[in-house]
Amino acid sequence: MVDIYIDGDACPVRDEVYRVADRLGLDVFVVTNGSRPIRPPGPPNIRMVVVAEGADKADDWIAERITVADICVTADIPLAARCLKKGARAVSPTGKTWADANIGQALASREVGRHLRELGVDTGGPAPFSKADRSKFLNALDTATQAALRGTATR
Repeated sequence: MVDIYIDGDACPVRDEVYRVADRLGLDVFVVTNGSRPIRPPGPPNIRMVVVAEGADKADDWIAERITVADICVTADIPLAARCLKKGARAVSPTGKTWADANIGQALASREVGRHLRELGVDTGGPAPFSKADRSKFLNALDTATQAALRGTATR
C-alpha cells in the first residue's frame, strides 16, 4: 500500500494531496510539531500527527516510518534525502521531484546558502509560490503516485 507523508508545517499543497489521495484511496499522514495550527481534515484516510516541538521532530517521525512504497511531500532537502535513502519517493510543493541524481547538488547548494547567510549575505530566499508551481506539483505527484502504485523505480 502506498502512503503519502506531508511535512505539514509549511506545506501549501495539502488540499491537492488530499484530493489525489481521496481519488486513489491512499492514506495521508500530515506531520506537524504543532507550532502552526493546521485545520484537521475530515476524511478517515487523512491523519494528523502532532509530534513534540523541536528541530527535526516531524522529519524524524516521517523518516522512521516511510517505506520504499511511499511518497513524501516536503520542501526540506535533508528530509527528502533521508526519504530517498530509504527508497521512498520525494516531491517538493513546487513540483521538483527529488532523486538520487539531484539531491546531492541540492544539499550542497543549501549548505552554501546557509554559509552565505551566516556571513550576512542576503540570499533573497525562495520565490513566492505560484499557480504554475501548484500545477507542476500536481503533475509530479501524479507521476510519483502512479509509479509507486505500479511499484516502479523512479530513480
